Amino acid sequence: MSFLAPDFLLSAILLALVGCLAGVLSGLFGIGGGAVLVPILVATFSLQGLLPDHIAHMAVGTSLAIIIPTAIRSYLSHREHGAGNATLLRSWVFWVPFGVVAASSVVGFVPGIVLKYVFAAVASLIAFKMLFNQENWVIAQELPGPTANRSVGFGIGFLSTFMGIGGGNLNNLFMTLFGQSMHQAVATSAGLGVLIAIPAALGYIYAGWGSEGLPVWVFGYVNLLAVAMIAPFSMLMAPFGAKLAHSLPARKLEIGFGLFLVCVIISFVF
Repeated sequence: MSFLAPDFLLSAILLALVGCLAGVLSGLFGIGGGAVLVPILVATFSLQGLLPDHIAHMAVGTSLAIIIPTAIRSYLSHREHGAGNATLLRSWVFWVPFGVVAASSVVGFVPGIVLKYVFAAVASLIAFKMLFNQENWVIAQELPGPTANRSVGFGIGFLSTFMGIGGGNLNNLFMTLFGQSMHQAVATSAGLGVLIAIPAALGYIYAGWGSEGLPVWVFGYVNLLAVAMIAPFSMLMAPFGAKLAHSLPARKLEIGFGLFLVCVIISFVF
């Protein structure tokens, strides 16, 4: 399925549908859409005859670029519903991007298979917590102090860059472990995606700059054609996902999130 092949129209339609799904998931779970975009982009780029060493990096970099406008639209939609911890996000304005930059400085030297294993391992942990969550699975009833929060922000930024996600998977786990509602976690995660995606996408552009064997429409490790095909549709659908999230009970939202992650993990296994 090459973007320049005769079936270009079919490719464009399929990627537009993927964008719609990513937008709904961004609003519904606050995840930016990377969890669905990365495996789909890996499969798509694999069919284009690209060098195997570039495929995983390009899928992650492209996913992060798409997350930027999607996360902004999703967060604004959640704010209309009065949700989101703006104080926590402000405390992470430096530390989350710092983690992103730290990961970006080494990601170009990491084999693509390692990126896949990191994604699958972290997603498995979060899925288990969401599916089997118990009331006593709470560390505290309020978020930790400033020092611990900064460390968490750095860690989320670092791991999210390797996984090609907007940080929502990790933040949802963090906030619910500290007694915050799933609705507040999802809304905050949408804003977190903006803090992560901008520096992370720039990092992947830098990491892939000058690499041999990349198509002309690729900017570093960001596939601009894929971004143009997916981003408008993900932005369009993000408000619908946010509206759906606030209409669901918190436990159903957790179970839905866990089941979604299981599907993503299965797609990586096969």
